[in-house]
Amino acid sequence: MMDGFARRIGYGLWSGLLFSALLTGCGHETRVTRVDTGVVTDLSGRWNDTDSRMVAEEMIKTSLGSPWLASYQQAKHRQPVVIVGTIVNRSHEHINVQTFINDLSRELINSGKVKFVSSKGERDEIREERRDQAIHAREDTQKAPGKETGADYMMKGSISTILDEADGAKAVYYQVDLELVDLESNEKSWIGQRKIKKVVERKRTVF
Repeated sequence: MMDGFARRIGYGLWSGLLFSALLTGCGHETRVTRVDTGVVTDLSGRWNDTDSRMVAEEMIKTSLGSPWLASYQQAKHRQPVVIVGTIVNRSHEHINVQTFINDLSRELINSGKVKFVSSKGERDEIREERRDQAIHAREDTQKAPGKETGADYMMKGSISTILDEADGAKAVYYQVDLELVDLESNEKSWIGQRKIKKVVERKRTVF
C-alpha cells in the first residue's frame, strides 16, 4: 500500500517537472544584436534616427547652397550666425524633435560655413554660470556679461504626416518644412521642404 502511494507521489513529481519543462520551452527567447549606427533599421515604419539624420543632412546642405548665404557674406564680409529655434511636431506620431534639432545643429556647425550659437535654454544655463563666476571665481578668470554673440538668422519648422490605411497595409507620408528667418528684418531668407513616403505591409500567417 505504501509502495503504491510512493509511486503516485513519484508520478506526480515527474508530471510536475515535465509540465514545467514544457512551459519553459514555450517561452520567448530574447536576442540582442549590435549593429553599426549607420545601418538602416526601419522595423516599424515610424520616423526613426535614419530619417532624422538624412533629412537634416539634405536640408542643411540645400540651405547652405542657396543664394542667401552668398548675399549675406558679400554684404557683411563675415559668416552669418545661426540659431535653431522651435521644430513643431504636427504628425500623428510621438517624435523626439530634440534629436532632429541636434542633427540640424550638428550639420550647421560642421559645415564651417556659418557660426552657431546656443539655444535659449542653453543660454540660461550659461548665464547662471557667469553669475556664479562673478561671486566665486578669481577676477582674472571671470567671464563678463554683455559679450554674447547675437544670432543673425533663426531656423525653425515642423514635421507633419498624412496616414492612409486599409486591409493591414498603410502608407505614411512625412513632410518636413524648414525656414530661415532674418532676425533683424523678420524676412524669410530660405524655405525648404523634404518628403518621405513609407509603405508598411503586415502579412497574415496562416497556421
